[in-house]
Amino acid sequence: MRDAFLNELLALAEVQPNVVLVVGDLGFGVVEPFADRFPERFFNAGVAEQNMMSLCAGLASEGCHVFAYSIANFPTFRCAEQIRNDVDYHNLPVTIVSVGGGVAYGNLGYSHHALQDYALMRVLPNMLIAAPGDPWETRACLRYLIDNPGPSYLRLGKSGEASVHSHVPEVSPGQWLKVQGQPESTSAIVTTGATLAIAQAWLARGEYPEHNLYSLPLWGMRQKQYQAAQVEQFQRVVTAEDHIADAGFGSWFREALHDGRSSCEVSSRALSAEVFGKVGAQSTLNALGGL
Repeated sequence: MRDAFLNELLALAEVQPNVVLVVGDLGFGVVEPFADRFPERFFNAGVAEQNMMSLCAGLASEGCHVFAYSIANFPTFRCAEQIRNDVDYHNLPVTIVSVGGGVAYGNLGYSHHALQDYALMRVLPNMLIAAPGDPWETRACLRYLIDNPGPSYLRLGKSGEASVHSHVPEVSPGQWLKVQGQPESTSAIVTTGATLAIAQAWLARGEYPEHNLYSLPLWGMRQKQYQAAQVEQFQRVVTAEDHIADAGFGSWFREALHDGRSSCEVSSRALSAEVFGKVGAQSTLNALGGL
């Protein structure tokens, strides 16, 4: 996903002169093509994420669409106040790019794990969460964010994720993207982010017979209103995410159906508290947490 993001950003920056990339003193070995091609639109803010986020807000207020790039936990919790006050409340076109969602950086320890980032971002009123399921969805999300500038949170895996799609799909905020299944099915799995491939493996092993598979890569506070109509055709929906269950995607989904009129049975697969403070490979931690 990381390489898909950088390649797509380079292509879009060629035709969008207001695209700016700001990094928090990392990404080297990845971001040089952008820095070399657009040196006047590349800034290294150093290990000072709070300042980085206010810098991004300032650039955005002058007409730039700013992409603030760092490992997932650093541009989120470390500068939550700047994101809320400077970016979201001013409705500025800043895309926070978090690399290594969930436990993608598992071996680097809990300081590099992003297990509560959805919980933080989804309570900001203007924030659109973009959590693509594979490299093709990454490109689709980035194109949408460029065409519809505003506060956004692009949560990527690390690198080497498998492609689930064969082309760039059409994505729209709050709208499920069908990946596989039959029209007559009454059960569905709805994933966000990198759990798309995990859920596909569940189906291949027969863990969820006759379930359709959907991805929801664009969601947030303003997209809850679209969920009730989409669950009407199903009797059962399982949500899946590589985030803790508390205040994550599954919680958001159930809140969207809070009026009690839906008869759909909703359950969630998410990471449990067992992964807090643990160190290990991503696959090991996902399995430990219940994915």
